[in-house]
Amino acid sequence: MKKFALAIALFFSVVASQAQTKSAASTSDDSKDDQESLGKAYFSQIMGVALSATSNMKLFHFVYDWIGTPYHFGGSSRRGIDCSAFTKELYSEVFNLDIKRNSRDIFSMVNPVAKDELKEGDLVFFKIHSRSISHVGIYLGNNKFAHASSRGVAISSLDDAYYSRYFYKGGRLLASFKNEFKGSASTGNNDMGDDVDESKN
Repeated sequence: MKKFALAIALFFSVVASQAQTKSAASTSDDSKDDQESLGKAYFSQIMGVALSATSNMKLFHFVYDWIGTPYHFGGSSRRGIDCSAFTKELYSEVFNLDIKRNSRDIFSMVNPVAKDELKEGDLVFFKIHSRSISHVGIYLGNNKFAHASSRGVAISSLDDAYYSRYFYKGGRLLASFKNEFKGSASTGNNDMGDDVDESKN
């Protein structure tokens, strides 16, 4: 009798286990969707950007991971980084594109874009106390952009009076450069960053 009861218990445990396995398999996609939705809600809240269904989560993960990194002219590491190096690193890690190192050189690789036509991942250029481009950042949406400011890597608004005053143009990487630089190895260009970076947070 005990053996019979044990066999029944074992049978039901196997059935339950199989049912859980099937349920887990069928809900794995739902779980991933839920996690992504939670991630988008989180980044929307902390960055002040309304993420869409097509938003590049890798972009927002990258920015979040670098926020607070100190500014250092000519720097390109976690110990300190400047605006063009931050932009170059982001484009390499997020978009697998090897862009140039200086903000003025980066501008030569883009199609100019009006402020009201900017899209997630586009570049924003500034002429801060300079006749030439001296600062660059990455557009996130809702007029917010990520950049290495004088106070470190941060998210700022194009609506801020300071950035609105010095904003020059937006830019979208030319398709020809995407084809040329995608997946290419570093060219070994060791030029320093921007000549002037007087941006504020």
